[in-house]
Amino acid sequence: MKPSEIDVHATHELARDEAGRLYSVRMRQLFAPIKVDMSVVEAMAALKMAGRALHHLQERWAEKHDLSEGRLGVLFRLYRCGATPLGDLAADLDSTPRNITGLVDHLERDGLVERVPDTEDRRSVRARLTDSGRTLIESIWQEGIKHQHEVAGGLTSDELAQLRHLCLQLVENARKELGK
Repeated sequence: MKPSEIDVHATHELARDEAGRLYSVRMRQLFAPIKVDMSVVEAMAALKMAGRALHHLQERWAEKHDLSEGRLGVLFRLYRCGATPLGDLAADLDSTPRNITGLVDHLERDGLVERVPDTEDRRSVRARLTDSGRTLIESIWQEGIKHQHEVAGGLTSDELAQLRHLCLQLVENARKELGK
């Protein structure tokens, strides 16, 4: 199923609690019989729902430009950073080297990216935008920023900073847990 065909409203009806905060009606129904504090489970489920919805939006937007979310991420990164070693792209985009190689292969086939030798490390290769790739990304990056502002509509600067902090706190906690 293509991201443009996914009904993001179908799975979770949202409502507001007595404090005006959103919650998933289905999640509350599922856990109502359990007489323990489920606030952590609800919060993690909400984060997962948000991540999934944002992923679908990004895929839909990328599709409009005949790209995937991954390919779009590579193009944006190369636009902002210039020629970049493939290993650095993988780290920057929180992806595997194998996945980045595949994305760069496709972008190279489409004439948007080219591989060039790394002048600092003969064993490494860098990816860089071609003129076509630069033209494409320059024509769409501002639209991407606009879409992000629309999705974050209604959130104040302080709320956005708090959201960033809380998400990264969860990342930090997960990394500690993964390191055990």
